[in-house]
Amino acid sequence: MTRPSRDPRPFDVTNRSVLALAIPMTLAYLSTPILGVVDTAVIGQLGSAALVGGIAVGGIIFDLGFTTFNFLRSGTTGMTAQATGSGEEREVRAVLLRALIVAVAAGLAMIALQWPIREIGIALLGGSDEVQAATRTYFTWRIHSAPFALANYALLGWLLGLGRAGTGLFLQTFLNGVNIVLSILFVMGLGWGVAGVALSTLIAEASTTLLGCLIIWRAFAGRRPPSLRRIFNARRFARMLSVNRDIMIRSLTLIFAFGFFTARGAAQGDVVLAANAILEKFFLVGGYFLDGFASAAEQIVGRALGARYRPAFDRAVRLTLVWGFALAGLAAVVFWYGGPWLIAFMTTSEPVREVAAVYLVWAALTPLFGVLAFEMDGIFIGATWSRDMRNMMLVSLALYLATYAVLFPAFGNHGLWLSLELFLGVRGLSLGFIGRIRAREAFGPA
Repeated sequence: MTRPSRDPRPFDVTNRSVLALAIPMTLAYLSTPILGVVDTAVIGQLGSAALVGGIAVGGIIFDLGFTTFNFLRSGTTGMTAQATGSGEEREVRAVLLRALIVAVAAGLAMIALQWPIREIGIALLGGSDEVQAATRTYFTWRIHSAPFALANYALLGWLLGLGRAGTGLFLQTFLNGVNIVLSILFVMGLGWGVAGVALSTLIAEASTTLLGCLIIWRAFAGRRPPSLRRIFNARRFARMLSVNRDIMIRSLTLIFAFGFFTARGAAQGDVVLAANAILEKFFLVGGYFLDGFASAAEQIVGRALGARYRPAFDRAVRLTLVWGFALAGLAAVVFWYGGPWLIAFMTTSEPVREVAAVYLVWAALTPLFGVLAFEMDGIFIGATWSRDMRNMMLVSLALYLATYAVLFPAFGNHGLWLSLELFLGVRGLSLGFIGRIRAREAFGPA
């Protein structure tokens, strides 16, 4: 946590300021699961459950890889917001450059290690021979987007830390818009199948990195860049790595939980795997819908910690939670009543449609079970209380696996879904409890 040697720097937090951050980021985040829906729908038109399953398994492997490095987005946001709150302008720019260095290095390492990453992922997640073949094709093309994808995490995190949510929306819209258009062109127009979906992602990520760097270059114009000594300052770099390590463990644990969910679906056959994959897209849409307010919390909470101003912190927590719960209820209603139409849109396979309809209720409930966890994530990321995020995630995972061991034998796929809901709920409640303690430690009694 940034502790500048100066008095508190007051600033106002209003519904308008929260919405000014949350609405652009909600739209930006929604474009990501919409991309997943389009990719699934495009492949689903080919009428093969195995191809849909292959995209799902391949997506989980990349989530394990890319989302493990999601700290390049979230950690950068928290540290940038705190540097902004404390008035350290050169440190604001140094945070971005450190993040980009780590992003490019990690992306190149993933390309170099692509064979073991792919094969270990397939071995863990399983699926039929047809699913595995589709997964290999998808992975082999998409892995080359790694340096660009991770650099885009850093760019988005830095912009959000500055409160430039509109620019973040522009970049995410560009990224996913290009991806969607190329996916439809390559698959439906040129008949490139799974490879076409992966290639569209590669081109979109690279194009967005170039555009983002141009925007950053213009933002740096006329300003003295941070020195190499500042960028590689041992204390600051160590703090970044410490925060990022904890967020990485938290992210890896979260993706393991969803990978476990996918693997347990695959063990029940291609039809259940495809049905769960489609319903999981509902959860992702709901999650990204809520993430806009979590992102608002990141920026305002981080700025409040940097400014050492408790009223802004308290109001940011209160407003983002109120808005988050309201939107979670709305999302649950939309998923329940619109679910049958969405399922029919995403696949032409009648067996998959029938199975997905059976488990639709769980997909509709996920926003309500997950909203507190999403909002608490934003608060903890902004405050860089990363160790607590890591620890509560590990506790929640242990409970998830324990409840699965009891519920799945008794209730089958219903038990799998209920275990996931409990995992989300416990994570939110545990972070909420710890957060009150950490706020007292950071600011003193309210």
